Amino acid sequence: MAPHPHEPPRGLSPGPWRTLLQWLRRLGGALLALLILFEEWGWEPLQRALARLGRLPLLRQLEAAITRLPPAAALAVFALPALLLLPVKLLALGLIAHGKRLLGVAVIVAAKLVGTAVVARLFTLTRPALMQLAWFAALYTHWSVWKEALLARVRASWAWRTGRAIKRLARMQWGRWRAGGNTSA
Repeated sequence: MAPHPHEPPRGLSPGPWRTLLQWLRRLGGALLALLILFEEWGWEPLQRALARLGRLPLLRQLEAAITRLPPAAALAVFALPALLLLPVKLLALGLIAHGKRLLGVAVIVAAKLVGTAVVARLFTLTRPALMQLAWFAALYTHWSVWKEALLARVRASWAWRTGRAIKRLARMQWGRWRAGGNTSA
């Protein structure tokens, strides 16, 4: 009979097993929090940048067509960037494997930025259709509640509050410097 998934394997006492699982959960949670914070900070500004591009006549027509898609087609369009970026990410890994680490990392970062911008814009355009899919609406609601709880914990942390205070001070200093005429020529 196989052990329960939360029980330690035979021969391993519960203490170290539990500690390892807690450590892995914390590490996974921290990595996920960093990813969510990146998405949170980048999502809106990148989406707005693409929305400005969407004012171009051809893109305006394409966006209008996307907003009229039925739910299943909207889901396919929303998933498309992930599929299109997969070869780019594989290329980046190949570059890293062949010793071009900096270029590979730069490709991954660029793909993440472009991918986030495109997914953010597509989600804005397809959200009404996607929310008609009961399973998607349920998952999105669950995700939103979980993400907000995580962000609330992050925002309550000492590191976040300190970073916000430093940011406010830097903005005040910048404003004072600009108001002073910044004539250093």
